[in-house]
Amino acid sequence: MRVANPYIFDIKPYVPGKPIEEVKRELNLKSVIKLASNENPYPPSPGVIAAINKAARDVNRYPDGDCFFLRQALARRLKVNENQLIFGNGSDEVIVLAVKAFAGKDDEVIIAKPSFLIYEIASRLTGARIHEVPLKNFRYDLEGIKAKLNDRIRIVFIGNPDNPAGTYINAQQIADFMKTVNKGTLIFIDEAYFEYVRAKDYPDSLQLMKSYPNVMVTRTFSKMYGLAGLRIGYGIAQPQTIDILNRLREPFNVNSLAQAAAVAALKDQRYYRHIAKEIEDQRQFLYCSLKRMGLHYEESFTNFILIRVHHAASTANALLKKGVIVRDMTAWGLSDYIRVSIGTAAENKRFIKTLKEAK
Repeated sequence: MRVANPYIFDIKPYVPGKPIEEVKRELNLKSVIKLASNENPYPPSPGVIAAINKAARDVNRYPDGDCFFLRQALARRLKVNENQLIFGNGSDEVIVLAVKAFAGKDDEVIIAKPSFLIYEIASRLTGARIHEVPLKNFRYDLEGIKAKLNDRIRIVFIGNPDNPAGTYINAQQIADFMKTVNKGTLIFIDEAYFEYVRAKDYPDSLQLMKSYPNVMVTRTFSKMYGLAGLRIGYGIAQPQTIDILNRLREPFNVNSLAQAAAVAALKDQRYYRHIAKEIEDQRQFLYCSLKRMGLHYEESFTNFILIRVHHAASTANALLKKGVIVRDMTAWGLSDYIRVSIGTAAENKRFIKTLKEAK
């Protein structure tokens, strides 16, 4: 048997949350709610479901490798050229492609600590050296990142808003930061949660890209659009960058159901504006409830909240036994925090009730 790439052993395997049906079986529970994976608790719009059903008739055919119709629809919506877009099996795939393309052995990348695990996993796979810059008060330390910049830095990853903190970098902060960056360094801005942001000073990254061609942005249909199970995301960058990534991309990486669903979702903005309002209302409900319980939380600009508890592992386990799945953040180095996705009104009420019992 061949010896595996040595970089693989530097990677901590991603540990997914348990599926609802398995928790029911294991703990003999009739009802379980999952608030662990930053999913949209509401189903896709009726138009999306109809599009999936229609596309299902043709799954005997390979999907369109170029995402032709989705590319047209998204380019119109974002007001970018079609050759500035790349689509992936979730935005995770686009992250992996970017690291493969631009950060090889002995190159260097910068990530925040803690941050989205894929940044680190993808970088370790290529043998790149990783600089970790700890968050300051759960916010990106841009001054700390600047101090790490050198000619060997190939990529700087910025989650905006960030996972797991839920905080964001504002327009002035990112503008000031970009003035200090070498044009040969790719500034990779992951905006998986940008549809949830209501802050007026949130940056327009697509405008930023016009001034700085070394900026790349990724977004996803998994969060607001509720297509997590279909795995579809996209990247926006200069045509030269997209051309490089397309040389690495597998030919049929985005399935036909996902493409049809994404096109339909873009057409149904009214439905998703309603969902955004529901999530915002429920965020405020959770804030008020947590304050009454005397629990500290980080103000979030996403569809999840980071909550400080006495002991994350025991709290998450106590909630699990009551049929409420949340994310224990110990693996992120946050042993006193749980991360809770914002659910429906009924789910959030059950979570608060169960948390009170577990406190």
